[in-house]
Amino acid sequence: MADGEERDGEAGELTPRRPEAPDPGNAPPTPSAPDDESRPAGPGRNRTWPRTLRRTALALVLLLLLPTLAAETALRLNYTGTPERGTYTRNRDAIWLGHAWVDGRKTDADVTALVSRLRATGIRDLYVHAGPLEHDGTLPESAYPKARRLIRTLHDKAPQIRVQAWLGDEVAPEKPYAMHLERPATRSAVVESTRHILDAGFQGAHFDLEPLHSGDRNYLALLDALHRVTRARHAVLSVAAHQIDPLPALHSVWGTVTGHPKWWSQAYFGQVARRVDQIAVMSYDTMQPLPSLYGGYVAQQTSLALEVTPKSTDLLMGLPFYHENRFGHWAHAETVPAAVRGVRLGLSRTDKARARFGVALYVDFAATEADWTAYREGWVR
Repeated sequence: MADGEERDGEAGELTPRRPEAPDPGNAPPTPSAPDDESRPAGPGRNRTWPRTLRRTALALVLLLLLPTLAAETALRLNYTGTPERGTYTRNRDAIWLGHAWVDGRKTDADVTALVSRLRATGIRDLYVHAGPLEHDGTLPESAYPKARRLIRTLHDKAPQIRVQAWLGDEVAPEKPYAMHLERPATRSAVVESTRHILDAGFQGAHFDLEPLHSGDRNYLALLDALHRVTRARHAVLSVAAHQIDPLPALHSVWGTVTGHPKWWSQAYFGQVARRVDQIAVMSYDTMQPLPSLYGGYVAQQTSLALEVTPKSTDLLMGLPFYHENRFGHWAHAETVPAAVRGVRLGLSRTDKARARFGVALYVDFAATEADWTAYREGWVR
């Protein structure tokens, strides 16, 4: 889903001078010409081996392309149909906000404009970037100096909005220099950092640790410890989640080939979802080249996530509010309208009455007016 013939050389050679014809009377008897089977093979005469190579190469290409074409065809079909009535916002949506909101770059006027922007939407949660965490799990308070002011202003202007601290870091083993969740001291430091974040007034902690390999038991242990803290504080524990295998065990195959598994198994996604209050699927950076294929992919991801997320956990599907072009993400394909339609199709087919469901918008500082309009018209209504 998606990552000449040689010249004969005769034309340039000099033509050798013809030898003088021998005297017929003295000419030796002409030997009989060997048949084709006994004639030594010259350049270009033995076609069997090149023909075999071409056939083998063609077979390999087909072996690689046919499964991909089949999968893409299935995604395109997954994008067909009409979403069910009522598959719109449940007023449990969220948005990721950049670090400028807690480091002093945003003013009270910016907060007022944000509240006005959110008023006509279904957004309830703000994931405000307050990190990143240090590799040892600690977080200095200097990373979020204006957090209390932001939270106080937001609560005055929009008391229904919930403000969560967005915390993240890169993790081992894929990033060996980064956070090592297998170390108990590191996990304990992350838990302590969360306590400090909640002391600052945040109503929840939202974790984005990447790349997390499917089956990582240390991550599950961290979530168990974090949930004990957030539950005691009546706060929210939420996570940004990897996508689910679109094909069985694809994370294993992809990891073997590239060293980056990317996806989680559906079973592991369910294990994570049962340990948190809210899980937001990062349903972008999908390598899909067309809006219809991307929308079909999102529909599939929505269904897969709904099947294993407890009804007591908020499930949010990510919408791409950014427009980069790089490996894995094509802005012309991964659009908000395609994602919203995909979300509604997946919801319609799997659990259209699910109450604890929404979308999460990534990210505020890259969003355009067209993104906001597509979200409101396609999902908020």
